[in-house]
Amino acid sequence: MKTPDYEKLLSERVKNVEFSGIRKFFDIAATMDNVISLSVGEPDFKTPWAIRRKAILSLETGHTRYSSNAGIEELRRKICEYTQNSIGVNYSPSSEIVVTVGGSEAIDLAIRALINRNDEVLVPEPCFVCYSPLVELAGGIAVPIVTRFENQFKLTPEALRAAITPKTKALILPFPNNPTGAVMRRDDLQKIAEILRGTNIMVISDEIYSELTYGGQKHVSIASLNNMKERTIVINGFSKAFAMTGWRLGWAAGPEPILTQMLKIHQYAIMCSPTTSQYAAITALSAPECRRDVDFMVSEYDMRRRLCVKAFGDMGLDCFEPEGAFYVFPRIQSTGLSSDEFCERLIKVKRVAVVPGNAFGKSGEGFIRVSYAYSLAHLNDATKRIEEFLREI
Repeated sequence: MKTPDYEKLLSERVKNVEFSGIRKFFDIAATMDNVISLSVGEPDFKTPWAIRRKAILSLETGHTRYSSNAGIEELRRKICEYTQNSIGVNYSPSSEIVVTVGGSEAIDLAIRALINRNDEVLVPEPCFVCYSPLVELAGGIAVPIVTRFENQFKLTPEALRAAITPKTKALILPFPNNPTGAVMRRDDLQKIAEILRGTNIMVISDEIYSELTYGGQKHVSIASLNNMKERTIVINGFSKAFAMTGWRLGWAAGPEPILTQMLKIHQYAIMCSPTTSQYAAITALSAPECRRDVDFMVSEYDMRRRLCVKAFGDMGLDCFEPEGAFYVFPRIQSTGLSSDEFCERLIKVKRVAVVPGNAFGKSGEGFIRVSYAYSLAHLNDATKRIEEFLREI
């Protein structure tokens, strides 16, 4: 019997997309003993008990059926209340909110709803690994815009203006940023908005780390600026702020004509988000004790952030002080090693797993990403090993 020729069967577009560089070192660490992994952006906190209790109750009372495609109505109302309170933008729960399987599905839906073949999507880099592959899978062209250490890894209006062409359909705005921890403040966003208002370019604003900002300044969404709600799709979710990574729940908020098409894709591909997770999320957004839990986790991350920045500074590595998310992005060019070489030698010699900066785009070369979503004991041990590694090389 003839074996199928899989190379001819498989989609060329899919074959050309590389696997995530984040998971590579996580998977290597899983095969080794005594490894400290700082490679994955996953909170070390348990999901707050009030949220878990609500999920258990929903199961005990038999709430295990499909929800509406867009999500449970009460959850959509709570999301609208949350966005009004947190970023000052009003949305309709019936037509401008879609509950998704994590923020990642919401990003995928937004890209697929907007992009025709060869449309260009501007992607500030370094950035989370999913944006460019999803653009390419939709038949579009991902156009990187380099952000720089010297500019605190912010998207500058000059770089944006230079990247726009007649084919530009959308701009990904990934702030607070993974992997750099960069944040765009109101003044920064005003300059970006001023350029976009005279175009037909949509913004896909990934705000999954919006609760995790430091220094006393709250997150600002570009959708809250004048005449920007109409041209912005806001992506958010429960994974990071509420320590709900495994619950796989996010949402998209935006203009009805676009959300309607996103809902259509979601309807055929997913049907609806996990019902148990949706009931739990209602509590996450409404219970006062959950708000206190989030505030506690943010304060812990802030302490860890300062510890890591000081530790890498003491090692002699330039380290931008992150203003959001839970990552530091130290520059390792002074070691003479590439990002890949540094990470491969570090895990082999000192059993510490971090992620090479070039996993987040070519401009990340010369950096490493270190997640501080881990305990202080974990971080202290890891940074001591990294310091020993630097001395030895």
